[in-house]
Amino acid sequence: MKILHVVGARPNFMKMAPLMHELQRRGDSCRQILIHTGQHYDQKMSDVFFRELGMPEPDINLEVGSGTHAAQTAQIMMRFEPVLTEHRPDWVVVPGDVNSTLACALVAVKLGFRVAHVEAGLRSFDRTMPEEINRILTDQISDLLFTPSADADENLRREGVAEEKIRLVGNLMIDTLVRLLPQAEEAWPAVRAGFGVEGQYGMVTLHRPSNVDDAGVLGGLVESLNRVAEEIPLVFPVHPRTAHRLAGVSERVRLVEPLGYLAFLAAQRNATVVITDSGGIQEETTFLGVPCLTLRENTERPVTITHGTNRLVRVGEDMAKIVRFALSEKKSRAPVPLWDGRAAVRAADALLSESLRAKGA
Repeated sequence: MKILHVVGARPNFMKMAPLMHELQRRGDSCRQILIHTGQHYDQKMSDVFFRELGMPEPDINLEVGSGTHAAQTAQIMMRFEPVLTEHRPDWVVVPGDVNSTLACALVAVKLGFRVAHVEAGLRSFDRTMPEEINRILTDQISDLLFTPSADADENLRREGVAEEKIRLVGNLMIDTLVRLLPQAEEAWPAVRAGFGVEGQYGMVTLHRPSNVDDAGVLGGLVESLNRVAEEIPLVFPVHPRTAHRLAGVSERVRLVEPLGYLAFLAAQRNATVVITDSGGIQEETTFLGVPCLTLRENTERPVTITHGTNRLVRVGEDMAKIVRFALSEKKSRAPVPLWDGRAAVRAADALLSESLRAKGA
């Protein structure tokens, strides 16, 4: 069996790495090909992630780069089509909800190749988010849907997806976390020294255009972070594109260079609170038991609120007050079912059994 994996942005790496490792562990049952679309590509940071996750270098990099949603999606489709016709895989596996996810799934389906979607069924119910459109359309055309939680299954059923396509496997990103957490803990002393903080601290990540591209919105967030930093120092790994916009940020908000996966995981694990707009961090903090404040109006991962430590913080809310409450709250949480480090085993089983079933038919 030949499986072609697609990644387009760094969060995809953590979802694809455990599945690739599991399929490799099974020996000669399949051949794997890794395609990086280049949708988000920073050579320095991407190389660090590939190395730390133990992933092979991509067999092909489409080098698409940035652009408008339409231009980027079109370029990915155009460059991906000849790759498919050359390699003719049994499965195309696409993770997450970026433009690469939808573009590659669409090309594959139109050429008659089967598609498996990792992290299927997540919904924010906000169609102004480009990621929501990517999720919905990818799920509608995929042949296998690997869901991380039961609410995702219900979303797919409500949208009319056939039951036999849905596989509740758990969260592949958590597989990566479980495997590498011991290494992250070993790295923690050096990471902490680089931050220059002692005792408790909060961690901040912001990347969504709705938060960082509008000067007025970002200015309001800077004011809120400054108030939080009066009570607890904050560490903010920030991309240079955003750093120059953070005029007026408090000295107690330590701006640091973007972190590799192990350093970032160590920083999350040891933070007192995390303030973010990232979907994946909502999941990781839920598993780690770290209070998380998500600077968004909604989340496609409601299980992180019902089973985890996550809370949405909307525009106009008093972030410093919410941080104080989060730090004082003693909340018991039920573990999310199947977030156990074995999601890749279940996903690999499903791919192989579905292939055998199709060949038998």
